[in-house]
This record gives sequence, structure tokens and C-alpha cells, in this order.
Amino acid sequence: MTFALRPTRRLYAHLSTSNFVQCRTIKKEHTLKNGGWERVIPAFRSVCGEDGVSLGEAVREQHGRDESVHRCRPPDVVVWPRSVEEVSALAKICHHHHLHIIPFGTGTGLEGGVGALKGGVCFSLRNMDRVLDLHQEDFDVSVEPGVTRKGLNSYLRDTGLWFPVDPGADASLCGMAATSASGTNAVRYGTMRENVLNLEVVLADGSIIHTAGRGRRPRKTSAGYNLTNLFVGSEGTLGVITKTTLRLYGVPEAMVSAVCTFPSVQAAVDSTVQVLQTGVPIARIEFLDDVMIDACNSFNSLSYPVAPTLFLEFHGTEKSLEEQVTVTEEITQANGGSDFSWARDAETRGRLWKARHDAWYAALALRPGCKAYSTDVCVPLSRLPQIIVETKEDLMLNGLTGPIAGHVGDGNFHCIMVMDPNDQDEVIRVHEFTERLASSVSLML
Repeated sequence: MTFALRPTRRLYAHLSTSNFVQCRTIKKEHTLKNGGWERVIPAFRSVCGEDGVSLGEAVREQHGRDESVHRCRPPDVVVWPRSVEEVSALAKICHHHHLHIIPFGTGTGLEGGVGALKGGVCFSLRNMDRVLDLHQEDFDVSVEPGVTRKGLNSYLRDTGLWFPVDPGADASLCGMAATSASGTNAVRYGTMRENVLNLEVVLADGSIIHTAGRGRRPRKTSAGYNLTNLFVGSEGTLGVITKTTLRLYGVPEAMVSAVCTFPSVQAAVDSTVQVLQTGVPIARIEFLDDVMIDACNSFNSLSYPVAPTLFLEFHGTEKSLEEQVTVTEEITQANGGSDFSWARDAETRGRLWKARHDAWYAALALRPGCKAYSTDVCVPLSRLPQIIVETKEDLMLNGLTGPIAGHVGDGNFHCIMVMDPNDQDEVIRVHEFTERLASSVSLML
């Protein structure tokens, strides 16, 4: 069997479920005519019931858009499977009739990944929301695609375990696997690629595979093809992820967060590089430029100084935190950083990181009625100061609104380009800016 894979860029950290499956055979480019749907819809209803199929315009539009600037592209029909067997049966029907399949989880994507560009069938996976297997002694768990990041950590609350990968949005965990999501904790705990042990996947013809073997959850294997990492980050082009087995971690004995401001972008990013070079096992280190911190202050009723800023978090024992904080403070102060503003209790830390996670909405609030378009670039850590300084200069020179936030511990940052999609001159300038940014990044790799 062959697949026509839909070309796509790497999707942003906080997407829905496996997003882009246009899994289909390559024989047909069209969707069904009206008469064809009369035969297919009853087949769908025989699988997932009358309530599990919708042709309603409002429902289809809800499943044809995400949080991105891209316009709604609704599917022809939405179905709600309740099990992997139903996903398989529905996929077989779609395969037989040459229909596109577009999985949908939480709709938190920022790049239009759920848009049904050529129509087709949206598989809304929210009803598959079970935590299937928790092995506390082995530090792993298996979940269905309707389980979100926050939902899993709520389930784990009394076990002493947690899942740390945090892209910001409360995204589907299977969607996070499909997009190889990253996030604020990646500098310490890795991305989804390092934390997925096994996947259950339904292919375009309805076949069900387990990438590491049925029921297997090894921490390491060198036997056979690494199919798990083939599907992690495949962005839905290879199949529908219906279960993922994840690595868990013990909840740290102590956590403390801090905010530090700097006189320049260069000083803030230099501090990041130096902290990592000294081997401090920092859990989070996030950069926000002056425009972004001003937006976050306004949106979240905060009062941080409007200057290039680092949000930091330390995990470990009480004794190890003292050492981590001492080393980090010495580095930041040597680069002209302010004294740390501390967030020690859970409520205060939660408020601080909510401000960081709300950066997208804070940026949109800078220009009400406008849309946002996010860039997502990553460079070697040693080149990070240069690329952020150059990007900031480019934005100012061209009069563009593009507050910067980034997981700088990984060499990754985002410009959230806030623009009026009806202003063609601005749209062109944003496009030209992203082209220059991509060119600059390619020279640094």
C-alpha cells in the first residue's frame, strides 16, 4: 500500500492530536459526490452510532479550524470513534472510498493542521479519553488520544509521579507525540521524542500496528527498526495515533521559580548559554523580550519591569536547589541581571508560568482584531545570542509587531507576528521577514 503524504512544516509545541493525516491511497484526488455520501454515512453510523456522526455546518466548522491565523477549512463529515477498533473500521471505509482522514484532538494548533484542504472525514478523538495502564514502579503510563497533559497530571496527583513535557496549551498527549511537542521543561526532561516508549497507530487502510510491539514498554531497545521515533513528529502523515505509552518522572522534592531582568537581549541570552555551560540542571529557562513582557503584564495584570527577561525554574532537593540558585545568580548578575524575584509557593509559581503560557493571547491583545502568525526556529546554542539580536533589529527596522518568547535552553524561540490580514502591505512585510529569518537560521546550522 502506498500513501500520498501531505507536505507540512514542523507544527508549533502546543497542537491537537495527530493533526495532519491526509492518509489515503494515491489513486484518487477527489472526495465523494453527494450521491456517494449517501452510501458512506450509513456505514459510518453502523460503526459509531447515530450520535457518532455529524454533517452539521457548525460542528464541521468547529473541526475545520484551530488557534492559527489560517481560515476555516471544514471537513465533509465529523465522526467520533470510541475505540481503536472503531478507528480501524472507519479508516477501512475511508480507504475503500478514497476519502481523506483528518484526526482532531483539542484544536489548540497554531498552524492550521486540522484544516480539511480537500474535504474528507474528521476523526474527533475526544471520546477516547481513558488512562489505560499505569505502572508506578516502572514510571510509565499508556493513554488514549482524548487524554490531555493536564488531565494526565491530575490523574497522577496522588502517585508521586508526573509527566513534565509542557507545550503550554492543554493539548492531547497523542497529538503531542504526533508533533514531537517541546515546551518549557524540555531543557531538563526532553521533548516528546525522548518520552514516548510505544505507540498504537491505525494506518490509512485500517491496519493497527504497535511501534515497539503490543504491550511492550522498554526504556531502551536496539532490536529492529525504531518505528516509534518514525511516528513521533510525523505530524499525522503516516497514521492515526490511538494510544501512546509515556515515560513518567518522580515529582521533585522542591521547586522554585524566579524572574530576572536584563539591560539587553544579548545579556539575557548570554546568561542562558553560560548557565547551561556550567552544567546547572535547570528545569526551565524561558526568554521574553521587552515587547512580550509588556504584553504579558497587561494581559495578566502583572508588574514586571519592561525589559528583556528570563523566567527560570529549579527542581531537586532543598540542598541541591541552593547550589543551583547560587551558581545561576552569580552568572546573571555578572551579565547585568537584576536580583531574582522569587516565586516559591505553588500558587505564585502557577501564576508566573501562566503568564508565559498565555504569551500567544497576550501578543494578540496588543492589536485587537488582528491575527497572529508564529515563527518557530532552533539554532545551535552558541548561535542563539546572535540570531535573537539580529531578529529583534529586523523587527524594529521594518516596523513589525513581533514579540519574542522562547525555550532558549534548547536554542529555540518564537516571534509571534501580530498582523492585520487585510493589510496586504503588512502581510508582504511579514512574509519577507520570515524568509529572512529562515535564511539566517539556515546559515547557522
